[in-house]
Amino acid sequence: MSEENQFIREIRINPIVPTESVLVATARGMRPKKAEEMVQRENRAHVETCPFCRGNEEKTPPAIKAYPDEKEWQMRIVPNLYPVLGDDKPQSNIAFGLQQVIDGYGRHEVVIDNPNHGIALHEMTREHLTNLFYTYQERMAELYNSDSRLKYVLVFKNFGPAAGASIPHTHSQIIATPVVPENVQNEVYHSREYFKKYGQCVFCSLIDEALTYEATIYDRDSGQIRRKVNVGQYVIERGEHFVAIKPFASRFEWEIHILPLKHQSDFLKANREDLSDFARVLKRTMARLDKVVGGVQYNFFLHSQPHGEEFDGCNDSYHWHLEICPRTSIPTGFELGSGLFVSTVSPELAAEQLRSVEIPDD
Repeated sequence: MSEENQFIREIRINPIVPTESVLVATARGMRPKKAEEMVQRENRAHVETCPFCRGNEEKTPPAIKAYPDEKEWQMRIVPNLYPVLGDDKPQSNIAFGLQQVIDGYGRHEVVIDNPNHGIALHEMTREHLTNLFYTYQERMAELYNSDSRLKYVLVFKNFGPAAGASIPHTHSQIIATPVVPENVQNEVYHSREYFKKYGQCVFCSLIDEALTYEATIYDRDSGQIRRKVNVGQYVIERGEHFVAIKPFASRFEWEIHILPLKHQSDFLKANREDLSDFARVLKRTMARLDKVVGGVQYNFFLHSQPHGEEFDGCNDSYHWHLEICPRTSIPTGFELGSGLFVSTVSPELAAEQLRSVEIPDD
């Protein structure tokens, strides 16, 4: 990398949601600081006291779903003991002047990803990951079809205390809400606006750029070329149907997005072949992340087209995807006060490092 690219200080606009920006300030990474503590991953296959380990099923509420069955389950869905939303009372809206309240109606479930207590995502087999995401699909469809009051179903995973995990056994969660979350609404709105203007999905445009184009960055005032960027440098892993990309405007230093190469708005429409290739790309991407930033704590979440008549028009403009957000730093007062994330590692360098490590074939 050239000296010019070693120290970047610039505000980057999120091409998906142009009202959001990220400040890339790589010189900040050189300041003295205490090294971030990486989580020490529990590598035992079974822990006697863990409520999520096989054989301890009585320590959780009865299973909603077990795959392939309750006795020899490979993944298991149970109600969350401490739900943020519930279905124990009717949904209602209340207003007090400017104060508005919607009852916390919804569902909150835990997906025990694997009977092996300490296994990491990249250590799971491709077949297991395929089945895991198929299980997500099935449960999401059941929730949408069973209750019209549920407007959005979000699948997410917290790994490590810094990412919000309270139990070390590998697990993910599903929350169904009576409203479409603001982050998803923003993506839907701006992708619709892009489609109206250009007649193409903005996510598809980003993928096309990532795979084919070289970009030239000009100085706004002088018009002189600042640098040329091979946009393909943001690609980390590519499969037959999916691609893993380092976002140009990354909120987190090692943030990665995985998207279908062909346009697809709804995760529920992905078939078994799609999910198998997705599992391969995810497994290899997480293996790269583990090699480069070993022991990293992270969140992932799956954004898909919201269901309901008001969202039927975004079939052509929206594009489902998985966002992986490693938590290698704590948000500062500036970030909380401004809403502007600060990244101290350039997305270009992060992508180069992730791409350069050798990963065995699955």
